[in-house]
Formats: sequence, C-alpha cells, structure tokens
Amino acid sequence: MSIQERLAARGLALPNPPQPLGSYTAVSQAGDLLFISGQLPLADGKVVWQGQVGRDLTLEQGKRAAELAALNVLAQIHQHLGGFERLDHIVRLEGHVTSAEGWLQQPAVVDGASDLFADVLGEKAGHARAAYSHFQQPANAAVILVVIAQIRAR
Repeated sequence: MSIQERLAARGLALPNPPQPLGSYTAVSQAGDLLFISGQLPLADGKVVWQGQVGRDLTLEQGKRAAELAALNVLAQIHQHLGGFERLDHIVRLEGHVTSAEGWLQQPAVVDGASDLFADVLGEKAGHARAAYSHFQQPANAAVILVVIAQIRAR
C-alpha cells in the first residue's frame, strides 16, 4: 500500500505544502539529509490550531494539531523529492508545543505526529524525538514540528 493510500485509509490526503512564513526555505538538503523547517498546523494558508495546549486546547486537540503539522512535513518531503520513493526514514522529530504554565504532557501531544508517521510510513517512520514546551510561538500555533529525514541516492 502506498503512503497516499495509507493516508486515505485514515481519511487524510496530502495537502499542498505550505509556503514559508519568512525568509527561509521549507526544505534544505545536505547530502543525504533533508532538514524540514518548522511546520505548523496549517490548512489552506491558515493556522487551524492556535493557543496553549492545556489552557485553550485539550490534549486531544493538541495531538490533532501535531498530526496536521506532520501532514505538512510529508507534503514538504513529497514536493522536494517528487514522491516518497527516495525517502529512507525520518531521522529526528522535534515537537515544539505551546503550553499552559504547569502543563507537562508535551510528549503526548507530539505522539500525534509520531503516530501519523508510523501509520503511513511504516518502517520509514522510526525516529529519535524531543518535545519542548513554549509559552508562545509564531502565528500563535499550538504546535511546530522540525524534522530531519534521510534519503537514498537516485
């Protein structure tokens, strides 16, 4: 089953990759590594999930924000490579979660991204991971994901 078919089985489709919000590139390649700039929970150019998880959003909504940001990561990879055939695996995932003071479930929020990767990428999903807490982030995004992926030679 292809990655697009696995997404469809979850009721999802690969979106158009979001444009950077500043003066940087969405993906930078160095050798066999792709560095994917911070991806927000954007859909149709708008941040869908905003505010602090644990105050404005529930844990479940935070996970959905992470899943949407992960979908945008996949869209960036797909656009940069022209498909997923050369994707070897996700190396590292950093989840930056906008959190209420004293709220400590950031790893559970980032599970929304890790679970999506596992479901649709299978063996290509294995990754090291870190979850961070922030009081505020650009565009009031609830989650921002930064990813490093390894690719195979042509």
